[in-house]
Amino acid sequence: MALAGCPDSFLHHPYYQDKVKQTPRSQQDPAGPGLPAQSDRLANHQEDDVDLEALVNDMNASLESLMQSDTVPLLQNGQHARSQPRASGPPRSVQPQVSPRQRVQRSQPVHILAVRRLQEEDQQFRTSSLPAIPNPFPELCGPGSPPVLTPGSLPPSQAAAKQDVKVFSEDGTSKVVEILADMTARDLCQLLVYKSHCVDDNSWTLVEHHPHLGLERCLEDHELVVQVESTMASESKFLFRKNYAKYEFFKNPMNFFPEQMVTWCQQSNGSQTQLLQNFLNSSSCPEIQGFLHVKELGKKSWKKLYVCLRRSGLYCSTKGTSKEPRHLQLLADLEDSNIFSLIAGRKQYNAPTDHGLCIKPNKVRNETKELRLLCAEDEQTRTCWMTAFRLLKYGMLLYQNYRIPQQRKALLSPFSTPVRSVSENSLVAMDFSGQTGRVIENPAEAQSAALEEGHAWRKRSTRMNILGSQSPLHPSTLSTVIHRTQHWFHGRISREESHRIIKQQGLVDGLFLLRDSQSNPKAFVLTLCHHQKIKNFQILPCEDDGQTFFSLDDGNTKFSDLIQLVDFYQLNKGVLPCKLKHHCIRVAL
Repeated sequence: MALAGCPDSFLHHPYYQDKVKQTPRSQQDPAGPGLPAQSDRLANHQEDDVDLEALVNDMNASLESLMQSDTVPLLQNGQHARSQPRASGPPRSVQPQVSPRQRVQRSQPVHILAVRRLQEEDQQFRTSSLPAIPNPFPELCGPGSPPVLTPGSLPPSQAAAKQDVKVFSEDGTSKVVEILADMTARDLCQLLVYKSHCVDDNSWTLVEHHPHLGLERCLEDHELVVQVESTMASESKFLFRKNYAKYEFFKNPMNFFPEQMVTWCQQSNGSQTQLLQNFLNSSSCPEIQGFLHVKELGKKSWKKLYVCLRRSGLYCSTKGTSKEPRHLQLLADLEDSNIFSLIAGRKQYNAPTDHGLCIKPNKVRNETKELRLLCAEDEQTRTCWMTAFRLLKYGMLLYQNYRIPQQRKALLSPFSTPVRSVSENSLVAMDFSGQTGRVIENPAEAQSAALEEGHAWRKRSTRMNILGSQSPLHPSTLSTVIHRTQHWFHGRISREESHRIIKQQGLVDGLFLLRDSQSNPKAFVLTLCHHQKIKNFQILPCEDDGQTFFSLDDGNTKFSDLIQLVDFYQLNKGVLPCKLKHHCIRVAL
């Protein structure tokens, strides 16, 4: 038998279980099989310890009390404490002693919602009592996003895709590197520097090279490599190369922008700071103007036109040097284009000079009809146009690319080991004649000490030549071959090749390389860049006391080998127009 609306604990009551055992299942009394009639139950209501109506009323009263109050204290046996009297029925008699089997305590229904609210309030109280801990990832727990990462909050799978990129070096070797789709040119250069064991001086760059078009350009540090590769033809490739002039215009802007080529819409004081601010400020209107040789589209002829470069694009004047809007014609747009250097403009495009540049739309791959080819009179003019194009196109992005390595170097300088280099402050004159060494402060004394040390060294080396025999490791033999292990020595290359390497790695003051002389087999040539011009200085051998020395100034300053010569001119200008600062280098990937 089951009663609708009664809890399971009532079905296990001793009175109910005894009556069920005594009742046959064949009876079909509506009140319940085996139970006494309604009149008999009413007659025995006061005598019986368990009253059905009183028990049901008691349960209803307990439910109502739980609904009215959420915080109901519980007894140890799980029942609710009741302070109100029974809803109906006479006072109950004292329950007689029962057996242990029948000693079953009644349990009242517990309001689960109220217990859950108590647990939540207790949890809130415990949380509020703890000290506040700052959230290390506030963007993940903002009001618009849940604290737990959901599948929709993760970036798409394409962002983490990998791709193989092949990079070539100057000597023709190559390396295939697996990169992410969002890797920038700076990141790839740092990866190649690490794999090639080079010195990371923030002058390495990635070059976009198009041999079939005769074009190349250095990628900006923030450009995505995969995105640039998608616009390249199958014949094109990436080159890993040095470029010391990548951000040189931030250091010496007056050398890059001649006064006669730059005009401003507002009054400018002409200082270097103001010059850069006008280019970086998007609200200013700088303008580069001058004459350029322009190749006509679809034709082989070139015309010398008056050209001006603005933020809106490159324009040419159809009437002399007039810059009136009705006389200006748009040549190229800056937004969807990049500026390149012509590798062999005279041979491939019949250019009037060797200082060619090209504005190439990103959509062009193999076609030369849509290329806007230009030629400048000299290298300084071409550098001015190309630098202005980069500044007007990218603006503050270039300055951020220039500042990031400096900020990183300032943060890591106390912890990083310095790279061995020769600088003006790295060497001092020392006197070790006494028991302890001392620094020679007087320049005249330092010079005399250097002369004495040089004469003493020559006497010792001459004595060794007389007493000893020639060997593969003898100083006189080493002095003629030891320079071949240096990065700045490029062996037997022509004058044109040395000039091309200097131009590729940046026309900055102090950029140099050494090579074998083509006219004198015993001599060498120092190729040096100064004021964006390339000069050559011959290094001649000379003999003194039976020993061979090398000199740049007809024997006035002599050196035992080329390494000493380079070290000296890195610290002293001497007969050169400037000190040796950067050396051209080629690495094998």
